[in-house]
Amino acid sequence: MKKVVILTTGGTIAMVKKGESVVPYEKGNMLISEIPDLEKIKDAKIEVVEFSNIPSPHMTPNDMWKLSKTINRILEDEDVLGIVVTHGTDTLEETSYLLDLTLKSEKPVVCTAAMRNIGELGTDGPRNVYSSVLTVLSPQSYGMGVMVCLNDEIHAAREVTKTYTSNVATFDSPGYGPLGIVDEDTVIFFRKSLTREKILVERIEEKIALIKTFTGDQGDFLKLAVKLGYKGIVLEGFGRGNVPHLVADAVEEVVKSGIPVVVTSRCFKGRVYPVYGYKGGGADLRKRGAIMSEHPIGQKAKIKLMVVMGKTSKIEEIRKYFEKDIKRRPKENE
Repeated sequence: MKKVVILTTGGTIAMVKKGESVVPYEKGNMLISEIPDLEKIKDAKIEVVEFSNIPSPHMTPNDMWKLSKTINRILEDEDVLGIVVTHGTDTLEETSYLLDLTLKSEKPVVCTAAMRNIGELGTDGPRNVYSSVLTVLSPQSYGMGVMVCLNDEIHAAREVTKTYTSNVATFDSPGYGPLGIVDEDTVIFFRKSLTREKILVERIEEKIALIKTFTGDQGDFLKLAVKLGYKGIVLEGFGRGNVPHLVADAVEEVVKSGIPVVVTSRCFKGRVYPVYGYKGGGADLRKRGAIMSEHPIGQKAKIKLMVVMGKTSKIEEIRKYFEKDIKRRPKENE
């Protein structure tokens, strides 16, 4: 019989409250196999496999990479229709995006989580897992890329982000919207993501820094990241990808040392684009060698740079992965 594998990694979905705190429960992952509604699924056997049992802030790039390799191996089994990954919500958008970039198979992989722990009133974990299994079993899910399913909404891993600290409707795709929904026991897709891509690599570069600029920033943290041995930097700027004027000097210095600097924005929506030519503006940064990230969210750009640098460390080759739709190229003496 065909099967759906539920691969557990931990998170609130596998936690309980002890005293005043919520902590991992050693048998929390296995409780997922006991969700009553899973018994209603007759189209496939459900198999639960534990990968880890950690809070998602403890998830490292190396853990994400190991998870990707584990999923690639499981999906080679012809009897496996797809995989549901249970995970903590805090870093789910990062893990799911790394999987989206690096998984070889087009079989459906759906990541899910919970905002409320196992024993909490109104816990959302069981329904999220059930809806995710239904999504895997939908024929339309094949080739959709890695998806995130919570609160009966289905989102693309590349587009989704956590928007609320505590609300069960925390995941959203600003500027895009969901791919579809789960209504009762029916999976309904509205669209397919046209922006997803695969970057198949044999390794990733873990030492990537994510630095958020601020008013009055003098670029000290960029220089410090280089001293600490980081191999690439994602710089989260303002608006279209602009930074304070002194940061521009630091960007140029870092790029000249051979370290790529990818510029994103603190805005959820819109594109980073080299519009402004003043010192520190996006166009100025690009002349200094910075790379503009078409995806504005910093943590997504960080994941992508980790993967791309598994292929190359050459700045102009890296640029090709981030600036596919940016036609304005930096010119000498412009």
